[in-house]
Amino acid sequence: MALVFLILSLSIFLLFLLIKRNKTAKKACLPPGPVGLPFIGNLHQLGNSNLHEHLWRLSQKHGPLMYLRLGSRPTLIVSSAKMAREIMKTRDLEFCSRPVLTATNKITYNGLDLAFAPYGDYWREVRKICAVHVFSSIRVQSFRSIREDEVSRTIEKISKSALASKPFNLTTEMVSLTSTAICRAAFGKTYEIGGSDTNRFLELLVETQAMISNPFFSDYFPCWGWLADKLTGMSYRLGKIFEEFDAFYNGIIDDNLCPNRPNPEREGTILDVLLQIYKDGSFKLQLTLEHIKAILTDIFLAGTDTSAITVNWAMAFLMKNPEAMRKAQEEVRGLFGNKGFVDEDDVQQLSYLKAVVKETMRLQPTAPLLLPRETTRECSIGGYEIPTKTLVYVNVWAVGRDPENWENPYEFDPDRFMGSSIDLKGNDFELTPFGAGRRICPGIFIALFTVELSLANLLHKFDWEMPSGMNREDIDMNDVLPGISPRMRDDLCLVPKAYATGHK
Repeated sequence: MALVFLILSLSIFLLFLLIKRNKTAKKACLPPGPVGLPFIGNLHQLGNSNLHEHLWRLSQKHGPLMYLRLGSRPTLIVSSAKMAREIMKTRDLEFCSRPVLTATNKITYNGLDLAFAPYGDYWREVRKICAVHVFSSIRVQSFRSIREDEVSRTIEKISKSALASKPFNLTTEMVSLTSTAICRAAFGKTYEIGGSDTNRFLELLVETQAMISNPFFSDYFPCWGWLADKLTGMSYRLGKIFEEFDAFYNGIIDDNLCPNRPNPEREGTILDVLLQIYKDGSFKLQLTLEHIKAILTDIFLAGTDTSAITVNWAMAFLMKNPEAMRKAQEEVRGLFGNKGFVDEDDVQQLSYLKAVVKETMRLQPTAPLLLPRETTRECSIGGYEIPTKTLVYVNVWAVGRDPENWENPYEFDPDRFMGSSIDLKGNDFELTPFGAGRRICPGIFIALFTVELSLANLLHKFDWEMPSGMNREDIDMNDVLPGISPRMRDDLCLVPKAYATGHK
């Protein structure tokens, strides 16, 4: 019976689409794109993995503004710096909203967060709260000791592997570093990889990211997709993940609100600050506990894996490019060879290391397609008409490999940034791994501090070798796990060798 109902619904919806398409096709001057099929549009052409790379290849045939129809959703793919500037700066107001998608809407308590909330009065109020109390320069600096402490702990772990001449799993340990640092900053609690609570927390993050990156039928076929999501079990899985996350947040919040908790006068964590706003109502927007949970979701999803993945990509690139590794190590050791730990002030002097980070994010941006945008109204760009509520993806992975912007774009060459004014902060549209405009990632400085500090100390303290029986060519950087933040499928395991302090 359910199958008959599904087929009938599909038939009616297909007829509706064909009629609507015939009425509007002559009116709209849409960007070029591959020919789609009736009803499903271009969904069958998206591929199963490396979506950003697949879209890049399509854009090479159809241009830097490419139109797709994903079910009933008009979709725009942007693949050049010039068009990215139009989207994220010149016409930012028209392209700055977020689509309401099934997975993100559910895990953010119906869009009560900052990253995925649609543009409007509510989003502006949440941004104001986060800008003042969560991501301000003062708040970011207040967590400096946490970042330095967690990096120092990781260096100690690596030193033990170096003494035993054992391979060290950088992938796992960098996730441990960043997730622990985020947990300490967010609610003052330390987690160690291996504990059951921590393992489940990290599993939830991975499962949530998978849910976000997997398409839901209801996102592209709103009339009947909800039924398909139920039949495939996607709705059930999403609901279970949300329930576990919600229970996790409730436990943390209850601990913080408990008058008998240890050290009740402790202040300074992100949760402490948000709960204080919740109690005294110091903003126009009256925060609820659901607002707080949604904001914490942004912080965990954006702050745990992303920095760890970037450090791993950087180390993989350096291992495969020994000359760049030599230059990076000579710089940090030449300036701080006799120092036990390279701190955040020291990092600001490391111009080549910063170039390594830029080059890594050019070739492997943490979010290759950024977070999706949505047009707030019908508008015109590049001579084409873009319908209202069009889904917009900026392919910064493709922009970073555009030969119009970069010489030898496929080569890892940090020297291209030496003496260059190009930065990562949304001002240069050849390199916008954090986005730009109103929807630029608010955690950009936390991410950069974490990545640069970690990388500086990894290069300062150790020489790195491949495990026995392996060589640099065995690092497979093409086989990646799909998701918002793609990572190498195989963990990066390297053998650290302690560098003798003062050695020249």
